Amino acid sequence: MGRGLDSAAITDHNSALNCRAFAACCRKLGILPIFGIEVTSIEEAHVLCLFENVEQAETLGGIIYEKLPDIPNIPEKFGDQVYVDEEENILGEVDKYLVSAADISLDELLLIVRELNGLFIPAHIDKPVFSIPSQLGFLPEMDYDALETTVIPCPVQTGDWTLIQNSDAHYLEDIGKRYTIYDTKSVSFPGIRTAIHTKNI
Repeated sequence: MGRGLDSAAITDHNSALNCRAFAACCRKLGILPIFGIEVTSIEEAHVLCLFENVEQAETLGGIIYEKLPDIPNIPEKFGDQVYVDEEENILGEVDKYLVSAADISLDELLLIVRELNGLFIPAHIDKPVFSIPSQLGFLPEMDYDALETTVIPCPVQTGDWTLIQNSDAHYLEDIGKRYTIYDTKSVSFPGIRTAIHTKNI
């Protein structure tokens, strides 16, 4: 069931609460887990924030949760927002609506991700909604690690930034439909970081 992947990332919207279950499942399959969050900034732009360990992701998750508006989730309308263990037993449910924009700017988010030694990657920059270019009208000069696009060549002007592709899977059958091959000596988070920064993909 690993779909031929050596590594996979979990990037729930504005939450890292399923990272521990994800880690356990990856260990069983021999897949390197990468822990992340797809954060919705105050600009309503999606950014992938990726980390080497669960604790880093959970730290950002706690910060983001505090910055979400106090809009309760309505399961009957928006769906359940549960977090689970590796056997899919429900451990709890998130009260705030996680699809809201957090009260954090792109600049502020970047600083926090850097403090936590993570990767800062604008998500699906070619999409007409919830991407930095769609929300701001341009791609500002920032210290990105890479840019995620759904198609290559990317229709957005990307300068000299490294481009990556991910499945952005919301359903199991979509996992691995898009992927990036990293030329690295080791299947590890530092190895992937180096491959991104040296454009060995």
